[in-house]
Amino acid sequence: MTAVTTTTTERTTTAWVVDHPAPAAEGPLRHVEHPLPALGPTRLLVDVEACGVCRTDLHLAEGDLHPHLPRCTPGHEIVGRVRIAGPAADGFAVGDRVGAAWLAGTCGVCRYCRAGRENLCPHSRYTGWDLHGGYADRTVVDARYAYHLPEDRPAEELAPLLCAGIIGYRALERAELPPGGRLGVYGFGASAHLTTQLALARGATVHVMTRSAEARRLALELGAASAAGAHDPPPEPLDAAILFAPAGDLVPVALAALDRGGTLAVAGIHLSDIPRLDYQQHLFQERTLRSVTANTRADGRAYLAEAARHRPTVRVRRYPMSRADAALADLAADRITGVGVLVPS
Repeated sequence: MTAVTTTTTERTTTAWVVDHPAPAAEGPLRHVEHPLPALGPTRLLVDVEACGVCRTDLHLAEGDLHPHLPRCTPGHEIVGRVRIAGPAADGFAVGDRVGAAWLAGTCGVCRYCRAGRENLCPHSRYTGWDLHGGYADRTVVDARYAYHLPEDRPAEELAPLLCAGIIGYRALERAELPPGGRLGVYGFGASAHLTTQLALARGATVHVMTRSAEARRLALELGAASAAGAHDPPPEPLDAAILFAPAGDLVPVALAALDRGGTLAVAGIHLSDIPRLDYQQHLFQERTLRSVTANTRADGRAYLAEAARHRPTVRVRRYPMSRADAALADLAADRITGVGVLVPS
């Protein structure tokens, strides 16, 4: 692969790395200067305008996810400007606003990729896990897995759409909510507050169950029909439910709330242990339990197009890039309602 010529400044970045996985309050991140990967023909050098703070970043920093790349820079909800475009970075030019999301690469030849199920590719790679992410001044993105982003919204409002929004879209599709159906949302963080608005825009009735009183208030402000505690029953049986909280003990709670034929989709990449299920209470009458594994690029394009039409309200808490460690600590302590976003210091 032929490298693109860059200056000395363009070959390095100031970034946060996971120095040693540990609880967020103990400071697992370090602020360093490190070299960027070679800028190959299909790659973009991107100046970061904003990067969302996702719970997956927290799982990586705290060791719930084993790092695939030593001293990896987290962050996979990246909005930025193209500084340099490789000669084969089709469709992108210098100055374009670009988005980079969780899915960063696939083999393209396995049976999953050939069937349009690239999110299941056994050779898939992920931004901020296998490749350095967006907790940085600049980063390198493969144009084949990047998204064109609009100019009419602030970068910090677009960043959460790139994971919280896209994964929420995938989870809603997996939940198979019927038209006009009743959706239960368990946990109400970044992804849930966007997915709730997507479901409402499609005509659903949404009931939110979450432990945070402030999150319950936000859910009602955004149009949820009800908002209760995480373990409380919804006011009516659910046609579908999505579990966003990484709490396995909520799986039987959500399954028991489903109507006959209902589906529960678990949206997180990490989940604590699930208690023993009772077949009659939790699965009989054709209830279905499903996981969500990443997303396809088609999911990303479909969600961003739908979001451009219904324009969700994005509840943002801004942090300067120099305080990424504080943002992760606040996320771990449930001090963020909506979504935390890093912006240039």
